[in-house]
Amino acid sequence: MSNLADSIEGQFLTLHEFVKEAKGRLSPGNWDYLVGATETETTMLRNRAAIDAWAFRPRVLRDVSRIDVSGRFLGRPIGLPVMFAPVGGLENFDPEGGAPAARAAAAHRVPIMVSSVSMPGLEPMAKAAEGGIKVFQLYVRGDFAWIEDITRRAIDAGYDAFCLTVDTAIYSRRERDIAKRFVKPWRARATGQHFQAALNWEDVKRWKDRFPATPLVLKGIATAEDAVIACEHGVEVVYVSNHGGRQLDHGRGALAVLPEVVKAVEGRAKVWVDGGFARGSDVVKAVALGAELVGLGRLYCYALAAAGEAGVARMLQILESEIHEVLGLLGVTAFGQLDGSYLHPVAPIVPPHVHSAFPLTNLSDPGYR
Repeated sequence: MSNLADSIEGQFLTLHEFVKEAKGRLSPGNWDYLVGATETETTMLRNRAAIDAWAFRPRVLRDVSRIDVSGRFLGRPIGLPVMFAPVGGLENFDPEGGAPAARAAAAHRVPIMVSSVSMPGLEPMAKAAEGGIKVFQLYVRGDFAWIEDITRRAIDAGYDAFCLTVDTAIYSRRERDIAKRFVKPWRARATGQHFQAALNWEDVKRWKDRFPATPLVLKGIATAEDAVIACEHGVEVVYVSNHGGRQLDHGRGALAVLPEVVKAVEGRAKVWVDGGFARGSDVVKAVALGAELVGLGRLYCYALAAAGEAGVARMLQILESEIHEVLGLLGVTAFGQLDGSYLHPVAPIVPPHVHSAFPLTNLSDPGYR
């Protein structure tokens, strides 16, 4: 992967350059789908505000000449403590859909969670991610027999875990799309929403009873109460998420939810989180607050739209460099040394925005790319 990323190193030196390049390449409809959220987009803004509400407490005069940036996936070593979160319609960002992102993730030893509404589909994505860690995420569009069939296909294809999304019982109003009369192709094809609406804890129990050897992820947990119930059902991963602000409006930011969920889980399950994470410092904050993995969504989509597989590979290179820098400046040499003592609650300085993590994005100065 290094050679692929190195081939465009001079074109992309900072993460915000992927954002600017992606905007120039995408249609207005696909751009709004990527950056937008539900109704007032308040939940999306709170995702960013929650991340910015923590400041670092660095320690000094420690030997940080050698730093290990590796993470864990259900206890297994991986390249970074990040995962590509499931994104529907990746074919709108690259002609190959999610396959280039899967190849780049595998090469960098980063897991990918494959969306059931993204091309090229379950088996081709497994092949693209061959040698890497992969999770299949399902939107429920059929009865339990249908869920069983999809699960078996995922197991047979070599997926390392299975994910049920649980925060989409009702499909939200995404007004950027509505106002522009933009109909996403995968939404036009979608049927069986009532099966997702009927999904309940009894279905989770049936799934765990039927597939006890396969780790189950519940994505979309937003309270300590539901995290406790998930643990009582033997779920291996509680995934804190608000769908990037695309489902319930006026929800809490994901990083604001994370501490209560970590406390409620009490080590009975791993905790993953996504929602507005865009910089190396964001990843470090989430791990310090108890997350095993941090899901990236928009960030890898920008890179994919900007430069395909090479763009995603280069994005991971830059992100790793940012993480290495933050760990060293905090005075730690591995993620396992982090805890909440390295953070302090503060009032955010920057008004939240989908791109507020990239302050140079909107500068008109020609010296900035």
